Amino acid sequence: MNHPPHNPGVRDLIANKRQFSHRQTAAEGKLGFRGWHERGRLPHFDVPGRTQFVTFRLADGFSESRRSEWEHLAKIENDEERRELLEEYLDRGHGDACLKQPFVGGMIEKALRFFDGERYELRAWVVMPNHVHVLFKVGDVAMADILESWKSFTAKEANKLLGRTGRFWQPDYWDTFMRNGEHEAQIRGYIESNPAKAKLVRDRKEWPWCSARLRDE
Repeated sequence: MNHPPHNPGVRDLIANKRQFSHRQTAAEGKLGFRGWHERGRLPHFDVPGRTQFVTFRLADGFSESRRSEWEHLAKIENDEERRELLEEYLDRGHGDACLKQPFVGGMIEKALRFFDGERYELRAWVVMPNHVHVLFKVGDVAMADILESWKSFTAKEANKLLGRTGRFWQPDYWDTFMRNGEHEAQIRGYIESNPAKAKLVRDRKEWPWCSARLRDE
């Protein structure tokens, strides 16, 4: 197992969200958007026009050999607290952490930026050693399709570059939609401070695969 365990309460959560929150329209469905949905472990909210914060990680980010270190984190009931602590665990760089290889990290950043302004609008990003954070505004292409495109292309390219085969990314991803401009600014700061917070660099602009280096303060 390379992921936190199945979340038995997520189906009830999604049913409640569908009833009392956003109601999926036929037009959204035709474009591939699924509104509130789940894939067994995590809730997802996929609608046009939303700015989303997503995290996806390497397949060995939560390895079976280190289960005792992360298992209790995955059982925390509060979604925000659970995600924060799991991401802190990822920041320790466990697993292969091959994204720190310049030829891999650079390739992934290039893939994220390739359709910026066409399929989506990038707001911030960082490629960490074993996971990726992206803040972007969804347009007419569903968030799930954007993530699938990023992960499918970069997995094939990375395996080629590394001379390996097999699963590269963990199947699912975390997403959080931005409530307002203040929330977005907070998340942008979190993303761009991640390398310094993880003690990979002293200054956020020193990390080579991060939007911070392109931003005027």
